[in-house]
Amino acid sequence: MRIALLLGLFFILLNCEDKQSKKNSISQPTMDLQQEEKTNTTVARNKPERVYPQLNDENAMEFFLQYEKDHKENKVRMTTDFGVIDILLFNETKFHRANFIFLTKQNYFNNTQFYRVIDNFMVQAGNSDDRKTARKRRKIGKYLLPKDTKRGFTHERGVISMPSSEIDNPHKLASPYEFFIVQQHGGAHYLDGDYTIFGRVINGMDVVDRIAAVDTDEADWPLKNIFIRKVEILE
Repeated sequence: MRIALLLGLFFILLNCEDKQSKKNSISQPTMDLQQEEKTNTTVARNKPERVYPQLNDENAMEFFLQYEKDHKENKVRMTTDFGVIDILLFNETKFHRANFIFLTKQNYFNNTQFYRVIDNFMVQAGNSDDRKTARKRRKIGKYLLPKDTKRGFTHERGVISMPSSEIDNPHKLASPYEFFIVQQHGGAHYLDGDYTIFGRVINGMDVVDRIAAVDTDEADWPLKNIFIRKVEILE
């Protein structure tokens, strides 16, 4: 009789432990799930928000009107495969200056190329055959800038000017991602009035001359790619 009672008590205790074990095994995943949800919420909360809109023809001018008030930098350094070019951006062409500073701060120009080079005329840059450049443009937005050609600047040797988009653009609105530097001795004044001059080279015209002298194909693209490794703000 005593043995039967002991056996009964043993099975009762064993059953209680088994239920407690099952309870623990069920509740633990719930705790893990709650912790995972909490972690995901924290990551989402800490993810940096985009601080500027995706630009287009409707919002770009308003954006740069405010941007140029808050970002007064006007000197940049361009490090190329051939050396360093320092550029002063003109305050008079405020939208184009602001655009160049904005793109510099977005690291857009880094690893773009001098893709059109004509000796004793100009060197043009800001584009690339790398898909990363196209992705950068899609992220920033598709927009054009108006001409600003009545500030008294002319296409002297060493000025930096903004080419116009060639696609459906009868008013020669400026293509914001690209620029050219006049290398021609004596200037290229036949360009005056058509393209916006927004800066000038203050150091490194010898670098521009070396770039202009390279061999190119029939489309004026250098036979050996010439990269802009980085553009940085000086002041």
